[in-house]
Amino acid sequence: MKRSYFLRVSFIVTVLILLLIIIFNLNLNKKELVEEKKEIVQEEIENSNIIKDVEYKSKDSSGNEYTLNSSEGIIDQNNTNIIYLTSIKASIELKDYNSINISSKFGKYNIDNFDTIFSKNVIIEYLDNIIIGEYLEFSLSKSLMTISRNVVFKNNKSSLKADVIEVDIKTKDIKISMYEENKKINIKSLNKKNGSN
Repeated sequence: MKRSYFLRVSFIVTVLILLLIIIFNLNLNKKELVEEKKEIVQEEIENSNIIKDVEYKSKDSSGNEYTLNSSEGIIDQNNTNIIYLTSIKASIELKDYNSINISSKFGKYNIDNFDTIFSKNVIIEYLDNIIIGEYLEFSLSKSLMTISRNVVFKNNKSSLKADVIEVDIKTKDIKISMYEENKKINIKSLNKKNGSN
């Protein structure tokens, strides 16, 4: 009888242990599935902010057209009107004037007012002029471009180095300046007729 009682108790204990192991494994698997689902959902949320092959077009009251293209944009999660861009190419088609082409590695675009910040390897091309720098603020509403940080202005007649160049798109006026008053703008003539550089 003792042996029969011992076998029954052993059987019940074994079954209980097996049930506990099975329940523990099921809970563990559920937790892993929940964690995996959370990761997938979080990844989908993050990826939903990414836009490929971005293009924006706008026109001001004077008839100037602004087109912006980028290989990729990421919408700011705190402000959906802001998009961070990569590999940017932009063009400003000025009414009754030639176009201005801009390119840069990165940028920040505001959907509301079309203001754009270009950064890293900024190149502006218009007519026979090229302006190179590291940072450009462009405002369509103010008709103003301000390029700064290691600025070089080149054309077929001369080149110059400055801290800041402002271009008024409406008047076509250019203002060149240095941050410090005691520093001077470095201008170099490229006229080869008289042999001077």
